[in-house]
Amino acid sequence: MKAIEQIMTSSPVIPVIVIEDINDAVPMAKALVAGGLSVLEVTLRTDCGLQAIANIKQEVAGAIVGAGTVITPQDVDKAVAAGAEFLVSPGSTPTLIDAALNTTIPLLPGVASPSEAMLLLEQGISHMKFFPAQAAGGIPMLKSIAGPLPQIKFCPTGGVSESNAPDFLALPNVLCVGGTWMLDAALVAARDWSAIEEKARNAAQLVSA
Repeated sequence: MKAIEQIMTSSPVIPVIVIEDINDAVPMAKALVAGGLSVLEVTLRTDCGLQAIANIKQEVAGAIVGAGTVITPQDVDKAVAAGAEFLVSPGSTPTLIDAALNTTIPLLPGVASPSEAMLLLEQGISHMKFFPAQAAGGIPMLKSIAGPLPQIKFCPTGGVSESNAPDFLALPNVLCVGGTWMLDAALVAARDWSAIEEKARNAAQLVSA
């Protein structure tokens, strides 16, 4: 089992993937990994999300595939059964946290405020998703949280782009960011995996500003 910090520091950007066509899952994942983005968050927003996780886990060497949009204990169980190596949630509830802590794989739970972060700290969770990052205060909010809660490490997601990602990554309490810009909808629709690989390569080379 990989610890969540090891996962978060494997690459600076975690692509947030929504699979509409199951046939896209493996070639898309191969393009992202070839470009240097090995940590992949496949959301459970579509009916084929779980199958996509299973297919990527089986067929894409070097991929660290997790389940995103994990909301219920049932989601936790299904994601684990599909082979997810980590879980990501947009927020957190006591039942979700309990279910995740009863598994052997790490959870990256979402928070948008210091109070939410402190509730997770009480349960021994110090690595969190900051979501929705821009709407919840962006870089100024993360800087403010770092003062009283320096032990928390974040993956900001939501409104993070190729242009502002380096500024997020420059913060001492940010280990990585989540984003979708390397998965341009037109390129996915055209199945232009080589172009997506190039976008992934550019994202993998992002460093803090």
